[in-house]
Amino acid sequence: MGAGDTQFRGNIAAIYERLLVPLLFEPYAADLASRATRFAPRRLLETAAGTGAVTARLAAALDAGARITATDLNEPMLEVARAQHADPRISWRQADAQALPFSDAGFDAVVCQFGAMFFPDKLRAYREARRVLAPGGHFHFNVWNDIADNEFAQEVTAALAPLFPSAPPRFLARTPHGYHDAAAIRTTLAAAGFAQCTVDVVEHISRAASARDVAVAYCQGTPVRNEIEQQDGARLEEATQAAEHALRSRFGSGTIEGRISALVFCCA
Repeated sequence: MGAGDTQFRGNIAAIYERLLVPLLFEPYAADLASRATRFAPRRLLETAAGTGAVTARLAAALDAGARITATDLNEPMLEVARAQHADPRISWRQADAQALPFSDAGFDAVVCQFGAMFFPDKLRAYREARRVLAPGGHFHFNVWNDIADNEFAQEVTAALAPLFPSAPPRFLARTPHGYHDAAAIRTTLAAAGFAQCTVDVVEHISRAASARDVAVAYCQGTPVRNEIEQQDGARLEEATQAAEHALRSRFGSGTIEGRISALVFCCA
């Protein structure tokens, strides 16, 4: 994992919310929330909540007596989330999923959407999820599948490589799409104390109004931006345009569509 892979700073969070949430996260948020609320939890913890895509879905599905504690490592993400999702049942809090500031057995469910890939010590994070779960509780999370199964991310990564030949931006392949060995993940979950885990492959079609929107989403709304700016901050727009051109060449002008794929885990 690169040094800047967990840093969603500056206006990355705002672009993430405006473009990446509808592009990638909404369909998986609906899926994950439906799985978690099936068990009617009263006390729910969300880690790596980002700008609140899953949080909003959870709140909509749970009754008035339920309480959601939504956490993220990055305060800029939480600032956007608070502004977008005002609900007295939601408590927003900065926290590291590897060292949760909560007592043992305090939650009926733990939910994490596309956050596990960012945990430097995944076993520690899973142990923390197990620790804060009450008996009978469930841990629901998803991770992206291989980048080859996620067409927009693959195209953007390939388009940026020639621009920075000495250090191609590999954040997307390295971190979001670099943790998808289901058997290895289940082994780590078992070591953390989860005796039963199911995993499903869930695929969707991602749609965007234009290739430009997708290029901005990935190049400016993710830590890909950190990689570009660390090499030459003046080339961010050039890199975005290169990604836009590659996407348009492959997927066409106007509205574009690409395949996305993820693994969804439910553990007890």
